[in-house]
Amino acid sequence: MIVENGPGAGRPERYGWGPSGRRLAEQGRWDELLERFRLARALGDPLSGPLGHLLAYGAPAALAARLFDPDGGPGAPATAADHDAGPLWEVLATRHPRAVLDALPLPPPIRRLAVHTRALLGEDPGADLDPVGVPYRLQPWEEGGWERDTRVREYLPGGGARRALHLAPPTREGLAVLELPNPGSRLTGIPATAALAALADWTTAVCVRGRAADAAAQLAGGPEVTGGRLPFAALYPALVHLASARPDRGTAQGRLAVWQLLTAMDGAATPSRPRTEALVARLHCLAWTEPADDLRHLHLALEDPATGLAWALSGTTPEPV
Repeated sequence: MIVENGPGAGRPERYGWGPSGRRLAEQGRWDELLERFRLARALGDPLSGPLGHLLAYGAPAALAARLFDPDGGPGAPATAADHDAGPLWEVLATRHPRAVLDALPLPPPIRRLAVHTRALLGEDPGADLDPVGVPYRLQPWEEGGWERDTRVREYLPGGGARRALHLAPPTREGLAVLELPNPGSRLTGIPATAALAALADWTTAVCVRGRAADAAAQLAGGPEVTGGRLPFAALYPALVHLASARPDRGTAQGRLAVWQLLTAMDGAATPSRPRTEALVARLHCLAWTEPADDLRHLHLALEDPATGLAWALSGTTPEPV
């Protein structure tokens, strides 16, 4: 697990963050803490995030939902991007079951993310689709590669969070030396390549006409790598983790970004569960390692034999993301 500290860690006391903010939370003086959050939020101070964390984590659900209520005035309500070590809506969604969240007057975008989060945590969301067409319920290929308690950040009462680390390849077991072909030419202007590149700012994405090995050859550090073929389900957690690693993004947003990627790879305009399932079933996937890999790394290639296109995504960073 990785411990992620929020922006309030080690910062001076302002607007009630620090001892007095925590004291208000410990005493259950949630209305006062909400007013302090709104003041900091309206003034654009980043320490509104730690105050919001205290509220989203510990306040009664009805009061915590007021973080997103516009009745505080211009600039005061939190948005989907407000965060401490993770987005405030995700903190709230981890603290209450869906039955409680459904009764709250949450803005539709926040409610959608909260329902996706509850599904990631293992709560049955029913058979509904979200407004974009992504099923709230995780599909079988989304569930097997990770444990439920590693999918979403574990938030801490006073701020910060713990998060599991998901890599691609997930383990070096079963890998072998692979000889890659000579790199060919890259294709440009492919929407799926842009969607793949958008998952993170520390990875590089390319597309080629050919096989997974042809795509991997574009980004691998040499003609030979240690790698192997894996089912897409084994790589899926790393892609979701990659797309939700920033503190202003939650796992639900990472999942939605991967669905957007698969939709683009399939050449569709909107998500379709049957078409996405068919794509996942036919994908040929390759993952490899690099000698310079540090704590966080990801190297994979995805080939769609139906179109003859293959994509590769690769990067490594020693810094927390």
